[in-house]
Amino acid sequence: MSGLTQRDGIWHINKVIDGERIYKSTGTGSLEEAEQILIHLLDQRRQQKLFGVRQVKTWRDAATRYLLENQDMPSIGLTATYLEQLDPFIGELPVTHIDDDALEPFRQWMREGGKMASGKTKKPSSPRTINIALQRVVRILHLCARTWRDNNKRPWIDVVPAITMETERGRSREPYPMDWDEQRLLFAELPDYLERMALFNVNSGAREQEVCKLRWDWEVKVPELQTSVFIVPPEFGGRTEQSGVKNREYRVLVLNDVARGVIDGQRGLDDEWVFPYGDEGGPMHRMNATAWRSARNRAAEAWQAEFGKPARQGFKKLRVHDLKHTFGRRLRAAGVPKEDRQALLGHKSDSVTTHYSAAELDGLIAQANKVSTANRTTPTLTILRTAAA
Repeated sequence: MSGLTQRDGIWHINKVIDGERIYKSTGTGSLEEAEQILIHLLDQRRQQKLFGVRQVKTWRDAATRYLLENQDMPSIGLTATYLEQLDPFIGELPVTHIDDDALEPFRQWMREGGKMASGKTKKPSSPRTINIALQRVVRILHLCARTWRDNNKRPWIDVVPAITMETERGRSREPYPMDWDEQRLLFAELPDYLERMALFNVNSGAREQEVCKLRWDWEVKVPELQTSVFIVPPEFGGRTEQSGVKNREYRVLVLNDVARGVIDGQRGLDDEWVFPYGDEGGPMHRMNATAWRSARNRAAEAWQAEFGKPARQGFKKLRVHDLKHTFGRRLRAAGVPKEDRQALLGHKSDSVTTHYSAAELDGLIAQANKVSTANRTTPTLTILRTAAA
């Protein structure tokens, strides 16, 4: 039959049907089977044209459309990686056939690791990582059912199947706000560039990627107060989908005196980046790298030497994001009202805006100064736990 070509022993369909070129593998080296598959495809297209039968869309069709429609999304690179990993397992399947059974081989591959299309070996993935990939599947299937329509105005699927998520053992680690002695010991061990970034972070409540990728063109002068703020744009996505601006809204970084001092010390180092400590003078990929972890280990040893007892477990495994938690807890301990804490931490709130008067900004700066390192009288926050019954 015309429309069949053989490549590497496998027959492929390469045919124009109703003005649309169809190119897909039949998955067989038998010419007879390939012809039957092509006949079945032609019959499907005839029924679609005559009777309005739903067009068959594959998972690859859905994944491709999703990537094209969301190519400007900050996290699209990570999504593309997951969809590329899914493709060998379900790419050729109709979207109507995507369910737990179809996804099980992918789950197993993710759990155990194995060869990738690139030839590299993939390490086993955690349940959380697998769930992130499965959540992409669910998102695309919802679009197939609720948004996307074929030429006959029919949804790609009628019902979104229930996709079972992996069981994530244990809870994610609780936030760990540092006390002043822990901050002193940690910062003393950090290299100079990382200490500057950490000091800015713990005094501004910025997220890790907001610090790493902070740009000078985000700075907005406030002449009335002889200071400035940084406005992080909503499209900034950081390193991953969980990084950067949350809620896709503008994020105002209000600077207390310490954070302002750090910023002033960075002026003139680079025209674009506030913290140009990455490769070739660009931004850093992340703060939580080898230098951070090594300094954290040395700080825990210094705690043991100074106080004669082991450092707390949270301090031994302190994350960069815990600097933001430290800022938030210190605000709370200093009696800063909830509405102001939300504004300073970038939390979603109906009252949080980018339109502040000079007086309002002056008030927020004053609240942020309550946790400056110059004010060691700031009360600490004691976390009380009750024993399980």
